[in-house]
Amino acid sequence: MSTERLSYLPIEIRSYLPTGWGLVAGTEPRWDERKETWTAAVYDLADNEWTVRVTEAAAGKQGRLPALKQAIDEVFYRSLR
Repeated sequence: MSTERLSYLPIEIRSYLPTGWGLVAGTEPRWDERKETWTAAVYDLADNEWTVRVTEAAAGKQGRLPALKQAIDEVFYRSLR
């Protein structure tokens, strides 16, 4: 387990969100030490809320930003179903 927590700046998150999506106001992205997972609440064009999850393992394997992009892509594709 790493001693540094996985985290992202709001601008990093927004840069990968689809057009019209954003971070849910009043919520803070957080790190779950037990699950070794970073989560953030986002909304889509219809104001549906989604949770983006990035595991420490994914960030270690792919890199911090590629893991964030993949997590956001997964949420986006799930929203299309």
